[in-house]
Amino acid sequence: MQQRVIISQDIEHDLAQAIAETEHDRVFVLTDDITQECCLPKVASLFAKHNATTITIRHDDTNKTLATLADVWTALQRGGATRHSLLVNLGGGMVTDLGGFAAATFKRGINFINIPTTLLAMVDAAVGGKTGINFGGLKNEVGAFANARYVIVNTCFLDTLDTANLCSGYAEMLKHSLISNAQMWAEHVNFDILQPDLAELQRMVAASIAVKEHIVADDPHEHGIRKALNFGHTIGHALEEFSMQQPGGAVVSARLLPLARARTAPKNTLLHGYAVAFGLIGELYISARKVGFPTARLHQTARFIRENYGAVAFTCDDYPTLLNLMRHDKKNTSDTINFTLLHDIGDIRINQTATDEEIREALDFIREGY
Repeated sequence: MQQRVIISQDIEHDLAQAIAETEHDRVFVLTDDITQECCLPKVASLFAKHNATTITIRHDDTNKTLATLADVWTALQRGGATRHSLLVNLGGGMVTDLGGFAAATFKRGINFINIPTTLLAMVDAAVGGKTGINFGGLKNEVGAFANARYVIVNTCFLDTLDTANLCSGYAEMLKHSLISNAQMWAEHVNFDILQPDLAELQRMVAASIAVKEHIVADDPHEHGIRKALNFGHTIGHALEEFSMQQPGGAVVSARLLPLARARTAPKNTLLHGYAVAFGLIGELYISARKVGFPTARLHQTARFIRENYGAVAFTCDDYPTLLNLMRHDKKNTSDTINFTLLHDIGDIRINQTATDEEIREALDFIREGY
């Protein structure tokens, strides 16, 4: 089943139409505690018309767990959900990932609609059919491919978002431009994400989603070109998981420290998009070293990231831990760490490898070299 992405100008009208066109005997709404307060009021009157049952979970990625998933299953069961019920996931990537997995597995699968409320979820998590939870200290270790019937994207929710989460989502947009075309990349590295024009951002979001939709349509289950969407994530996920394991988290530079302490992550834990941004730097470095990515574009991208994301704190003593985390990445074959690399913007090389020494050099570059 293909999902339909709606770039919405009227959230109530588009959601009402999506619900009407999706089979349902009961409607359930999954939110987290922050989304319930900040975003649910924008559509609460429509859900009231459907006598929808609200299920609220705790926010942040540390709660994307088997225990939280079981809580959602239990709430659906107690609410009388059947195979013909509908789950609307209203929230960021944690909500759409976990909610999609809950819907895909409850009664062997019920319909669901995603309404992403963060920039990261709009351009990444809510689109493409990947669902899942973290497990055993690893990101998205357990999950399933399952498409939402609809993904409704409306930037009206972004006025509730802090700057850190805007930057987090924007890193995935920057990734989309790097794997797509130089014109989009140039637009992205010249956009003021710290003081964004939201109308202009909505246009850019639609273009970014189109990049991901095109790739997913060609390779829905990640056997080939969809691996391009993992660019920046081999190193990025390792940095994110590393930050979750540290008592104090992975702290960014003092200038941007308030941005790291965003409302969707525990204190000092690296937001996903920040981890991806630093991962982009490392994997662009490996791309330049191994397949000839232009160094001028490497440095321009790295400069944009440093100016807007600061720097992540880890030392060479942490390299063995980071390498071990990379070896647990789902993209790997045996103990070989798999990368997507770029010969140039839009010139994608999937199924690439790098030696431990080359990866250490990339980590040096993230820490010191840009």
